[in-house]
Amino acid sequence: MKRLLVLLALVLPACGPAGDTIETRTGDIHLPDGVVVDLSYAFGEDTIYWPTATGFEKSTDFEGITGAGYYYSAYSFSSAEHGGTHLDAPVHFAEGHLTNDQLDVGRLMGDAVLIDVSEQALADRDYLITVADIEAWETVHGTISDGAILLFRTGYGRYWPDREQYMGTAEIGEDAVAKLHFPGIDPDAARWLVENRSVNAVGIDTPSIDRRQSTLFETHQILFSADIPAFENVANLDRLPETGFVVIALPMKIECGSGGPLRIVAITPGG
Repeated sequence: MKRLLVLLALVLPACGPAGDTIETRTGDIHLPDGVVVDLSYAFGEDTIYWPTATGFEKSTDFEGITGAGYYYSAYSFSSAEHGGTHLDAPVHFAEGHLTNDQLDVGRLMGDAVLIDVSEQALADRDYLITVADIEAWETVHGTISDGAILLFRTGYGRYWPDREQYMGTAEIGEDAVAKLHFPGIDPDAARWLVENRSVNAVGIDTPSIDRRQSTLFETHQILFSADIPAFENVANLDRLPETGFVVIALPMKIECGSGGPLRIVAITPGG
């Protein structure tokens, strides 16, 4: 077994208490020998964003042979926080709660579990992941352990980057929002997790932890009010087992951000 010991100091930005310093020791994180699975989509012109968001844009600063005779390339990019594989920080829907850079990275890495609801979700674009789905998983695998990262597989990753198949519409703009259809987590399930389990984060292979037909984004509100962050548009969940793997999810550290692009990987057993 490999062992990773993380010690970090986080200095809160202007959006937090001025001058406060948080020093966090995560303890021993045991990384199993196995296969590293990339759970992130690359950012490019096909990256899926919310219909009202500015997408990913990349421009060339320089690419080619310099006057000194060596090759050099450099690019600039711009992106909304919430698009592609990304982090939702609690402040995204909970005023005064943790921002992107205030999150303890120790809770973004560690043991993880996968609940597969793809059979139900692929049959119903507006499927809500229920408490019963979680309890059915626990009947087989046991109670979700404290500090686990909880991932939900709906099967919609198979459609990436086809916007219409993945989101329900390929249209862009405010009018397109009402035409979106994809699964999410039932607010009752989110409330049950907050009240009965102690997960460090949740993730899903759709554009949002709330199904699109939600108008209040209650699942966001419930989880984020408990400072439980979320990962959205997670890739390759079909390559993960239901238990026995570790996740490392490190976002771009944006000062006072409500989210940000995420590089997330899993380490699974086997060779």
